[in-house]
Amino acid sequence: MRFLVVRAHPLDATISRSMQLADAFLDAFTDSHPDADIQDLRLYDVAVPEIDVDLLTGWRALRGGTAFSQLSESQQNKITLFNTHTQNFLDADVVVIANPLWNLSIPTRLKAWIDTVVVAGKTFRYSETGQPEGLAHGKRVVHLQSSGGHFNAQDPASQYIDTILGFLGCKVTTLTAEGIDHEPDRAEEIMADAVERARQLAASL
Repeated sequence: MRFLVVRAHPLDATISRSMQLADAFLDAFTDSHPDADIQDLRLYDVAVPEIDVDLLTGWRALRGGTAFSQLSESQQNKITLFNTHTQNFLDADVVVIANPLWNLSIPTRLKAWIDTVVVAGKTFRYSETGQPEGLAHGKRVVHLQSSGGHFNAQDPASQYIDTILGFLGCKVTTLTAEGIDHEPDRAEEIMADAVERARQLAASL
């Protein structure tokens, strides 16, 4: 089994609650799947190309017949990195995305990564009638998210992850630790419960 963990927080588990969930999930998964091939991707420690002028003009040039070697160095580097993220996603059987809820949305670095995996012809396609069809059927996605308020996983970030990866054909399971700032006196209890649920989910895969 190939397992990809996508961490979308610049801080580690000593401070970040979403990273605490990621660590708990990964520890339990490793215990139950000791032979799994695990890639732990920390988005704030690696380059994640945004779709910018280099990518747009580079892709256009390639579609027009320009050889890859004739692209600028910046275009080549960004396209290669973009394709690497796409392929790592395609190779994974299970993908775990862990992030905080920031301003009712996901971190911008995570949005940039998602753009590298939503690729026409690789992770989805359009049918002869123009209808989109996901090409990542059978891939399991677990979304771990922490938030200060209570949203019952109906916040824009959770809904976006569920919608965009469901669009690719993935089966998405969302697990949240919510209300930590709304109920600071229950913060430890809320996190302990979420960590236990994360461990149980990991062991069940």
